[in-house]
Amino acid sequence: MATPNQASRTGGPHQVVVVGGGFGGLQAVLKLRRLAVEVTLVDRRNFHLFQPLTYQVATGALSPGEIAYPLRAIFKRDRNVHVLMAEVDEFDLEARELQLSPAAGVPAPPRIPYDTLIISGGSRYSYFGHDEWSNHAAEVKSLESALTVRNRLLSAFEAAEWEPDPERRAALLTFVVVGAGPTGVEMAGQIGELARDTLRADFRRIDPRTARILLVEAADRVLTTFPPSLSVKAARSLEKLGVTVLTQRTVVGVDGEGVTIEHGGAEPERITSRTVIWAAGVTASGLATRLAELTGAESDRAGRVTVEPDLTLPGHPEVFALGDMVRLRDTAGGSTVLPGVAPVAMQQGRYAAKVVRDRLRSRSTQPFLYRDKGNLATIGRGAAVADINGFRLSGHIAWITWLVVHLWYLVGFQNRLLVLIRWTSSFVTHGRGARLITEPDAEGRSPTLEEKARFD
Repeated sequence: MATPNQASRTGGPHQVVVVGGGFGGLQAVLKLRRLAVEVTLVDRRNFHLFQPLTYQVATGALSPGEIAYPLRAIFKRDRNVHVLMAEVDEFDLEARELQLSPAAGVPAPPRIPYDTLIISGGSRYSYFGHDEWSNHAAEVKSLESALTVRNRLLSAFEAAEWEPDPERRAALLTFVVVGAGPTGVEMAGQIGELARDTLRADFRRIDPRTARILLVEAADRVLTTFPPSLSVKAARSLEKLGVTVLTQRTVVGVDGEGVTIEHGGAEPERITSRTVIWAAGVTASGLATRLAELTGAESDRAGRVTVEPDLTLPGHPEVFALGDMVRLRDTAGGSTVLPGVAPVAMQQGRYAAKVVRDRLRSRSTQPFLYRDKGNLATIGRGAAVADINGFRLSGHIAWITWLVVHLWYLVGFQNRLLVLIRWTSSFVTHGRGARLITEPDAEGRSPTLEEKARFD
């Protein structure tokens, strides 16, 4: 097999194909664009999505265009970077080609060759073997699903305004968030702010402040990746916003009428709700499973493929996989699952580009080492928690830190400016300008798991 540092088989520049325009793929291309290589970025969307803020789209705090940026606009001055909107159907590792199909009706070439392949397929939420729950419990990992949640949230208040039956009205004003990681905590807090602050004077027949917001978590505390002291502070902040935290509860059923939860060995409890939001557990992109099958690499229960210490696949040093879809084999022969957060994917994307650069210069590269810069989560207006290099922050200082970090990592100066203006306006006026109920997709549903299973 040809070594990865050889020139392109076509006789021209080294051909690098990057699959996925998320955090990992984007960082890889940003670092590769200065090298003497030809880069093709393949994604089924034509934009980069700042996923940590999709929940703010779901609650009307931000508009979709403020957290998404066109991929072509990012690389418009880089003549060696090509953007291809397409779906990846199959990998031909021996021929070093990708098999593609059209995305969103946009024609695409059936095959594309590569000398080096970097795959950043991302992940999707796992419904723990109950895929049918996704029809009733929407998530906020994609832009489309965030808009679905926004429609459901706002429609629930609209429907409750004119619902004469008290029980049905109570069900409409009951919101259940499953999973108390950062996304679940942030989502529950935003719904609390929406109900108790933004909408409190908008309705005549109902008082939005009477809405029930339930945050359901199987563990014994919220934000289990944070120190326990910060979990306690986050829970207190949620309670101030009217969120009821239900820990050590396991969801055992979800349907159009609500959720069923279990607490220890007690009788299952039924919660009637018309709006259930899923933020519990993730499973890797279907691309990871396929790569494991083709290379014989190990994979775990979440579908993550095991990569070598330099992020390459076993037996294929020309193929890198990174982000939420991988676990890392360490030098001792074990494997490590890194946190499924943006900084991991970003560091891995930059590392993969560095390996490509070193190989082209016939240099060796040390194994990948993740540098943990800490965790951040916002609960609501002026409330957040942060664990940064051993410093544990909460309240306003953590909230300001959260604002600065997220503005810094947003792609595009225009988006940073728009989000800063939007947040400033919201803080001063207590308003949310994107509280719009828009038309759902053609079938009136959110994307199915099969549709979400490909790379993000």
